Amino acid sequence: MAIANPVDLEALFDQLATMDGKAEIIDGELVPMAATGPWPGYAGDMVFVSLHQYAKRTKTGVTVSDNKIFRVNLPRRKSFSPDAAYHVGTSRPMKHYDGAPVFAVEVRSSGGYGPSAERERANKRADYFAAGTLVVWDVDLLSRDVVKVYRADAPESPTIFRQGEVAHAEPAVPCWSMPVDDLLPEGWTHPLA
Repeated sequence: MAIANPVDLEALFDQLATMDGKAEIIDGELVPMAATGPWPGYAGDMVFVSLHQYAKRTKTGVTVSDNKIFRVNLPRRKSFSPDAAYHVGTSRPMKHYDGAPVFAVEVRSSGGYGPSAERERANKRADYFAAGTLVVWDVDLLSRDVVKVYRADAPESPTIFRQGEVAHAEPAVPCWSMPVDDLLPEGWTHPLA
């Protein structure tokens, strides 16, 4: 499919900014994203809260919660909407953030499993890195490997953090970390227990 021309792309961004629900612009189309469940939503919210405290303390960057638009200019992809993020660029306050976040968090929902989903996740990480993101977290509440940290300089070699450990997002968010246990909602039990 051909990518939308610039006029069509502006119309897509206008439509994206007024949509009910989450979507991204991929291959010249609005691609709706499934709503998240309570546990994945909680994990994304906890990353946001921790990053927000860091941003207030350091007075650097902006913490971004779910369902926000990051406008990028890649051949296939024109936007991202991570579950949580940290951004040091500019924004158009009523429209979108300019460019990719330096740190993006993608929390797996119930539809985020299987070979097709894994390919989509890998492609999205590659797009993040091509757009300038330094670190992407893949948060999986149904795995012992709760947080897989992918970095632009080693995109195929994630660092893994499990329950009881402290995860970080170096070099994207210097001197910030959070306990993996803070991502786990009340009532969470290890899926393999």
